[in-house]
Amino acid sequence: MPFDPVLCLNGISVAVVKMRVTVICLFFVSFIFVSAKKPNIVVIIADDLGWNDIGFHGMNHIPTPNIDALAWSGIVLQKYYVHPICTPSRSALMTGKYAHNLGLQHRVLYGMEPRGLPLSEKILPQYLKGLGYKTHLVGKWHLGSYKKEYLPLNRGFDSHIGFWTGRIDMYDHTNMEQGSWGFDFRRGYEVAHDYFGKYVTDIYTQEAEKIIKGHNKSEPLFLVVAHSAVHSGNPPEPIRAPDDVIESFNHISNYQRKKFAGVLSKLDESVGKVISSLHSEDLLNNTVVLFTTDNGGCPAGFNQNAGSNYPLRGTKATFWEGGTRGAAVLWSPLLQKKSRIANQRLHITDWLPTLFGVARGNVSVLKDIDGIDQWDALSKDEKSQRNTITYNIDQIDGTGALSIDDWKLVTGKDYDGEWDGWFGPDGYEGAYNKDLVYDSPAGKAISDLKLMPPKDYIDELRKTAQVTCGNQSVLVCDAKAKPCLFDLSQDPCERQNLASEQPEMLKKLWVEFLKANATAKLPSNLPMDPRGNPKYWGRMYVNFGDFERLS
Repeated sequence: MPFDPVLCLNGISVAVVKMRVTVICLFFVSFIFVSAKKPNIVVIIADDLGWNDIGFHGMNHIPTPNIDALAWSGIVLQKYYVHPICTPSRSALMTGKYAHNLGLQHRVLYGMEPRGLPLSEKILPQYLKGLGYKTHLVGKWHLGSYKKEYLPLNRGFDSHIGFWTGRIDMYDHTNMEQGSWGFDFRRGYEVAHDYFGKYVTDIYTQEAEKIIKGHNKSEPLFLVVAHSAVHSGNPPEPIRAPDDVIESFNHISNYQRKKFAGVLSKLDESVGKVISSLHSEDLLNNTVVLFTTDNGGCPAGFNQNAGSNYPLRGTKATFWEGGTRGAAVLWSPLLQKKSRIANQRLHITDWLPTLFGVARGNVSVLKDIDGIDQWDALSKDEKSQRNTITYNIDQIDGTGALSIDDWKLVTGKDYDGEWDGWFGPDGYEGAYNKDLVYDSPAGKAISDLKLMPPKDYIDELRKTAQVTCGNQSVLVCDAKAKPCLFDLSQDPCERQNLASEQPEMLKKLWVEFLKANATAKLPSNLPMDPRGNPKYWGRMYVNFGDFERLS
């Protein structure tokens, strides 16, 4: 008897069909039921993760098997861009708008600063909440905390455990910034002193697992796990991980990089446990997972850290590719073309419309955003809907960058050019262990869903994902004196400034940059408010704007 899905859905009696047809019917009905449900959405944000701090881009000396398992069974986002620093990127992710169109483009928000992500902005969890999602944030916020109305529970999240400011020590959960020092770890609005002394990556993992285990499966889940790793903490020991984990990397001679390896290893372990938990709770088979950095890495002691963007140019907080080309993976059984290196141009602003659309939202209601719904382009391997990216426009520093297709313009100079170079390590020494990937918790969970590719195919994918610079000589770029121009298709490492050789292309990009600059908002930065100093609040960062000063 031929398989007829209409008969299946009309409830044909199993007594009059063969057993094999019954099984097919049940499978078909099950598939229809699962695919009709809104997918769960899990966003995992790594803080300051560099291009070359990940195995799928070619690094060998720090294994990241769980993240790599997502990469090889999902899609590696090879031409994905972020803003060069934290608050701008996170605001873009949440709003679908460039940071310079929000007034958040200059530096970051601080715990004593009386401002935040504008309350006029409706953000991603609020949109998803309107579609019936349960929304949870674990980890870093960094989008304003001086009044309660700026905090996660008032911006669409049902729950939050984590911190409000830009960084914390991995064990004591204090932050040192702008001449202040205080404790910053919360469960909702309440101070979470009970977690003091516990390694923060483990806290995030346990809290994420608890949310997943307790989730009502009749409702779709939106979970953001915004890690502290691999951001540096407080001096004098900004890079911290458990001693036994650090000692497992004795093959790394540079001690700071060795400690960094411990931090990164714990991050990868967390990713594996979250994926495994989703699978154990029968949620993974209908989940979209985004793993992304917020900006480029911090190599060679920049920001007291030891990351790597090799072979890309620059660091976090610069407009070079090393500061803005993000390490990221999109994973889901719902992707039609998986296990590939995606060359679609993509910006962090695109996630709001893309994820809203995946959640069955009507993308046409999203007005005045810079993001583009890229789900079909990514899922079906179609042409990207984006050809222009504005990296940022900072009127205070006089810096900015913009690209059209593979041509990129850079103007202005950060840190007086100190971090305009190329920094290692390359991390290529040693061999890549594919067995670790398949034997990792994430690898096993994905294998159970029959979504891991053949091991031999990984070599081909990894080779494609590795950026090489070639042997181009360096043509000097002094972007403070005049704009520089690069052809990223031939020169991904920005060695050859072609501004003199390509004046018409330079003019074309400069005109577009001026258009973007004409509509950009001025930075909203405000002076530090001494009322917010933790020394007045029992050494805690608080929502100081909600309290009146009595004297």
